[in-house]
This record gives sequence, structure tokens and C-alpha cells, in this order.
Amino acid sequence: MATYRISGIWKDTNGIITHYAIHQLIDQVLGKATKYTKAQAVKLVETSGNRVATVLWNYSTRRWTTGEQVIVATKFGGGKFLKTSPDNQLKDNLAHLISMRVF
Repeated sequence: MATYRISGIWKDTNGIITHYAIHQLIDQVLGKATKYTKAQAVKLVETSGNRVATVLWNYSTRRWTTGEQVIVATKFGGGKFLKTSPDNQLKDNLAHLISMRVF
């Protein structure tokens, strides 16, 4: 299928992630971000063959670097959400990506 990167998030007033900035990676080039709802992002990650990871801006090198793989998890009592592999690196976690909130 395809390779994608998540660079940013939108949160509601309760701090819950509602949307994701997702880029398709084509020939190692990061495409323009598209705003996905949580449900759309879950479906994208669950699609067989798709690979999704975070992408982080490195200010020193002025380049994007690949972060952690993104997977789908299920909350106790139901409801799916995205998460990264636990590696104790806050910078790779979805909640710590660029805040895309509009001021």
C-alpha cells in the first residue's frame, strides 16, 4: 500500500486529540499534509500494507526525521485510538507533535 507520516495534531478543549496532520511519503519525499479525523486516521493505520510513523522537525539539520511507528490501540470499554510504540521518548509520542490549533 503506502507509507505515511504524522507531523502534527489538533486537540479539543479537554486536550483530547481530534485530528492529525498526515503526509504521504512518495519516493522519500514528504507530501503536503492532509487533515484527518481520528476515525479516518485509525482506518488508514488499520489498512493492510500501510506503514505510518511520526515525523519530527530537526531544527539543527533543518530536516524531517522519522520518529516512531504508529499503531491502533483499543480503550478499555471500546473505542480505537492511535499511539506510538512506548520507548520513553516524549518527543516521538503523538501528544507531543506540533500543535496545529488555530489561534
